[in-house]
Amino acid sequence: MSLTKLASFSVLFASIAGPALADTTVHVDLWDRGGMMDMSGHVRWGMGMHRNPAMAMMAIRADKTSVPAGKVSFEVTNVSKGTIHEMIVAPIANKDATLPFNAKENRVDEDMAGDLGEVSELDPGASGALTLNLKPGLYVLYCNVPGHFMAGMWTTIEVK
Repeated sequence: MSLTKLASFSVLFASIAGPALADTTVHVDLWDRGGMMDMSGHVRWGMGMHRNPAMAMMAIRADKTSVPAGKVSFEVTNVSKGTIHEMIVAPIANKDATLPFNAKENRVDEDMAGDLGEVSELDPGASGALTLNLKPGLYVLYCNVPGHFMAGMWTTIEVK
């Protein structure tokens, strides 16, 4: 096999097998109720069990709430019919932690929150992936499009 064909094959294999090389894969759906959403009512600013998921206008749903430490791939799909969403990963001290929130921008201050990586703005129906090497601890997955975090678009995942 020529060097050019070998290089092309290697790039193709890496693009197909990328997330599969992770120790664990977490499937994540970015979700909202759709239509005209009333963003004036806040679900809860913070983490923990203080929110009522049934009241949330938006949410992040992960198929795993706990994963082993190591390479973790997040395969993210925006299942919304008409809203752009994203997913950011940041460490948190505990489930009662409060993320640094910029009320003027109606979003989390990503730098102060310790942004580890993200799947940037996804159009409705689009997918993306992010692989991180995570140490044991608690992490928050959240959408930082203005208003979305306060509308309930976050969840936690524990790395053991």
